[in-house]
Amino acid sequence: MPSRAYVSAFGFKGPDQQKPAGVLSGGERNRLNLALTLKQGGNLLLLDEPTNDLDVETLGSLENALLEFPGCAVVISHDRWFLDRVATHILAYEGESKWFWFEGNFESYEENKIARLGIDAARPHRATYRKLTR
Repeated sequence: MPSRAYVSAFGFKGPDQQKPAGVLSGGERNRLNLALTLKQGGNLLLLDEPTNDLDVETLGSLENALLEFPGCAVVISHDRWFLDRVATHILAYEGESKWFWFEGNFESYEENKIARLGIDAARPHRATYRKLTR
């Protein structure tokens, strides 16, 4: 894909493609860094809440880039819809220091969780914290 078409998928159209990176807003710089990181490739991507502050078009570009990414992407996200489309494996914290490894998308994980732990496990729970002691 030509570079102009690639960056336009991340929201940089026409004159925006000619701007120096130093004059871009914080959100534009984040989109530019995301586009460059995905284009450069590598074996491992660590993405913490990558869908925050993305418009629908850029979100679609991120999804497509992740689906074509040849390496491993570790994604931390509360966006279940996004996870359902891009995740192939789930490492889920299930409370009380328990982690569960699942092969499949997020919807399949949720179904498995209900089958293993019951319907109450699928309902959100308020996090509880222990007070720090000295």
